[in-house]
Amino acid sequence: MRDQGLLKDLIHIYLVFLSSMMMTVSDLVVRCRSYRRFDAGHAVDMGTLRDLVDLARLSASGANLQPMRYVLVTDADLRESLFSHLRWAGYLPGWDGPEEGERPTAYIVMLSDGPLGPLSGYDPGIAAQNLLLGAVERGLGGCILGSIDREGIRRALEIPGRYDILLVIALGRPVERVVVEAGPGSGALITADAALSQGRPVFAVPGR
Repeated sequence: MRDQGLLKDLIHIYLVFLSSMMMTVSDLVVRCRSYRRFDAGHAVDMGTLRDLVDLARLSASGANLQPMRYVLVTDADLRESLFSHLRWAGYLPGWDGPEEGERPTAYIVMLSDGPLGPLSGYDPGIAAQNLLLGAVERGLGGCILGSIDREGIRRALEIPGRYDILLVIALGRPVERVVVEAGPGSGALITADAALSQGRPVFAVPGR
């Protein structure tokens, strides 16, 4: 079983390499969706998280203030504690988030060193998108979470009070497929609800 798992990982790495050689920026943007279910057996290492944070660090920053700071989480106990302070997919009633075996294998918690000013208020979104594009390039996926228990996270990760907790980015190897269905006047969440009711690992996201 262990050899089979290693072979599976090697094949995945090879396919990611081939895919990344052919992907354009447009390809990355199309593939960069919100993934909420992951392969719990695929670890995301600290080196990968640091590479992703480096992409975020290179993002544009209002007046070049660069107020963003990051907490990287891979430890199993910390991941479990952090998960309890996250709220998933508010538009999907009755779904409390991924079950055990499909939860993220890493998190990046985005902080600011003090309150964001008017010039740096857009920094978190820019940094988060660049970070997720880098994740997709590496065969990973993620979800930006803003509906979170910030004080619970502060206690769980022992984050000093000087830092404001902005977002949590959940990361891992996706086990669901997300497609964008563009259509005139679309915008209702019917397709996502249908996917849930049918137990399909595919989320069809209406576009505009």
